[in-house]
Order: sequence, then C-alpha cells, then structure tokens
Amino acid sequence: MRHARGYRRLNRTHEHRKALFSNMSGSLIEHEQIKTTLPKAKELRPIIEKLITLAKRGDLHARRQAAAQLKEDKDVEKLFAILGPRYKDRQGGYVRVLKAGFRYGDMAPMAIIEFVDRDPAAKGAADRARLEAEDAAE
Repeated sequence: MRHARGYRRLNRTHEHRKALFSNMSGSLIEHEQIKTTLPKAKELRPIIEKLITLAKRGDLHARRQAAAQLKEDKDVEKLFAILGPRYKDRQGGYVRVLKAGFRYGDMAPMAIIEFVDRDPAAKGAADRARLEAEDAAE
C-alpha cells in the first residue's frame, strides 16, 4: 500500500530530484515546451504551476522564492516579465501534459509538457540567436 507517499521518487535521491526538477523547470520556462518521460512530466506540473502563481503575485518575496527554486536568473526574469502577466487572468491550469508515444530503446512512456498559451517562437529562440551572432561575427 502506498499511504502517505507524496510524490514519485523516480529512483533518485532527494538532492537529485530537486536538481532535476529545477533544471526541467528552467528549460520549460525558457522553451515553453519540452519532451520528457510521462512520470517526470506529471511530477513537474505542480512545481511549474506554483512558480507561475508566484510570478502572478510579482512582489520581491515571490521573486526571491522563485530564484531559490530556479538555477538561472534569466529564467526568473522571463517568469516574472512574460509568463506572470500572460496568465494574470487565468485561475490555474497553466501547463498541459500530452502523451507522446514510447521511447525507442526502452519503451518508456514519453510526454510533451507545454504552457497552454505558449509562444511557438520561444522554442529554440536562444539557439537561433546564438547562430545568428556567430554568423554576424564571421
């Protein structure tokens, strides 16, 4: 029986889980859509929802709480500058998890987790900007 088991352990230590979801949260905020395994996506959803709720509040304490959970300052900045105002009038349900078949090799169930009103241009924007900067330098 699994009474009082609050989350999936994912065969990781507490520190590894915390780092994993911190990195995944940053990637989701940056790209607004990521592909991962289904259990990880289901565990990431409440973490992201709480971060968006902090961004909607928008005060200094909320910013510091989000910065403590995320690793990159640019992710905190995007969270409060773009995503918080985008979902200001929404009462929850900021992300969706879509099943995406099974991974070749180990047949792990895959999923795509994305923001509901996402900007399609955000996915890969940093890579495009980096390539344009390299081309301009040549």
